[in-house]
Amino acid sequence: MADQKRDYYEVLGVSKGASDDDLKKAYRKLAKQYHPDLNPDDKTAETRFKEVNEAYEVLSDQDKRSKYDQFGHAGIDPNFSSGGFNGGGFGGFEDLVGDLFGSFFGGGGGGGGYSGGGRKNGPQKGQSLRVNLNITFEEAAFGCQKEISLNRSEPCPDCEGSGCAPGTTAEICPDCRGSGAIRIQRGGGGFSFSSTQPCPRCSGTGKIIHQPCPTCHGEGARTTNKKISVSIPAGIDDGQAISMRGQGNAGKNGGPAGDLIVGISVIPHPEFRRDGTSVYFSLPVTFSQAVLGAELLIPTIDGKVKYTLPEGTQPGTTFRLRGKGIPVLNGHGRGDQFVTLTVRVPTGLTQEQKTALQGFDAAMNGEAPSSDASEGDRPKSIFDKHKKKK
Repeated sequence: MADQKRDYYEVLGVSKGASDDDLKKAYRKLAKQYHPDLNPDDKTAETRFKEVNEAYEVLSDQDKRSKYDQFGHAGIDPNFSSGGFNGGGFGGFEDLVGDLFGSFFGGGGGGGGYSGGGRKNGPQKGQSLRVNLNITFEEAAFGCQKEISLNRSEPCPDCEGSGCAPGTTAEICPDCRGSGAIRIQRGGGGFSFSSTQPCPRCSGTGKIIHQPCPTCHGEGARTTNKKISVSIPAGIDDGQAISMRGQGNAGKNGGPAGDLIVGISVIPHPEFRRDGTSVYFSLPVTFSQAVLGAELLIPTIDGKVKYTLPEGTQPGTTFRLRGKGIPVLNGHGRGDQFVTLTVRVPTGLTQEQKTALQGFDAAMNGEAPSSDASEGDRPKSIFDKHKKKK
């Protein structure tokens, strides 16, 4: 009876027009979820696991899928109602199962290797290292050379990275024949598949060292302290990093060394603020300089530059100094510096200074005080109005 089996697309949770990639993703997810090793003594999970594998075995085969789409279960198994999926082999997707569960349970891809399909006894790149380096605002702008000290592993000079005592060699593991992995057959209830695991005899290295190097104790590397010169490029910014290829930990079995990642932290400047290649600076001037104009020396990251401040410049005015910003990182040209004007308001004025300022205020209002005006009959100013409000 056709109702004794669920629709294969329903089993995998995909639509009828699902692509091969969609089928594979759905299968991997469900196979992991219901795998017998993760659900021991769970008959329901075992049944679902078989059902998922049966559905994928059919739908991953274009010819079977075409027949299934046209005729349903009868198109690929005329006797489907009498016993369901019979286990046995899995044809074209046995390697997928081995790859999936080999990596899931600590192994890897088919063919005798492991750890993501690679051979552990083959060349392996060393571990990358990361350090943080503090530099000044100016060092980040113009670049510099810095020396850092770090501990990293390097090939043992006595055994040249082999891990064997001088004059000896390692034995190829007889169990895995140097592959570093062994194939395991799993199954139950008429269902079986194979996967790979690290060889327990050689711990996945593919070799057995009978006489370890006394210097590195068979590791093939030892930790040393190194001083490394780092070139900081002009224009680097806070939070960016420099990658130094081959300056990390030593590789294994002749593999290349890892990389050194140098993270950059820029110490804030007390006067300048940076945004990309632009530099921002706040310039304080006196009231008279803002009113009358002045020749100013403005600080920049290159040093002080002359600037003519126009008469009547208003507080908050921003002007640009072209080419006085940050160099473009790994490029050409420089950004600009933007200078915002602030006016210093004097405090602690003497009576003479106040009188002069009051006279200026009166003149601005069209009143001209006499030179001998007494305290009682001098022109009133905004300062007097302010006092009355108090």
